[in-house]
Amino acid sequence: MNKRLTVFTSWAVLCGIVLLLSAWTAEKPSLKLALLKYSGGGDWYANPTALPNLAKFCNSNLGTNFDPDYATVEVGSVDLFNYPFVHMTGHGNVVFSDVEAENLRNYLLAGGFLHIDDNYGMDTYIRAALKKVFPEVELVELPFEHAIYNQSYQFPKGLPKIHKHDDKPAQGFGIIWEGRLVCYYTYETDLGDGWEDQSVHKDPEELRQQSFKMGANIIQFAFEQ
Repeated sequence: MNKRLTVFTSWAVLCGIVLLLSAWTAEKPSLKLALLKYSGGGDWYANPTALPNLAKFCNSNLGTNFDPDYATVEVGSVDLFNYPFVHMTGHGNVVFSDVEAENLRNYLLAGGFLHIDDNYGMDTYIRAALKKVFPEVELVELPFEHAIYNQSYQFPKGLPKIHKHDDKPAQGFGIIWEGRLVCYYTYETDLGDGWEDQSVHKDPEELRQQSFKMGANIIQFAFEQ
């Protein structure tokens, strides 16, 4: 990566962080969450009501001022650097081109944060895609003592289990670069389904609240680490 691109990416993410800080106090919404659009045939657009509802929960309970109208950003787009927090989900295949993998890597190294939520059936594909982004780093399971489980809400046993799926325990994995968690991958929990309108999946309200609280923890951690 050349010097000019390094300066640009660092500046872009710094601008996003400044916007984030103002989101806690501004009267008008000053920051959007973003949804990652990717290739490969997977339904990157799944759970359309999830991010708006999560933004509203954070505004009510964390004192943020997010715009519920989230942005959609492509993996290889320079617009990625406008959003300090990017969410990714889906049920199937994920493909990153060489250019997209490099762009996502630069975004994460420059201070961005990616949350990936396996909606079911995504695991094999996302692991391969992330390996293209960070070939030298392994996904590691985060211990329950990790700060992401101990923000405004406490999760002493780690991720809540929102959907049965394969009936495996919910797990949270991360990519850590130079001591910073740059990517958090939630598996076998399906937080996004819990964030959706209650009429979509008809989850019990107790589970929905658990998913919102964990989502708020992820956002709070990403912006304050």
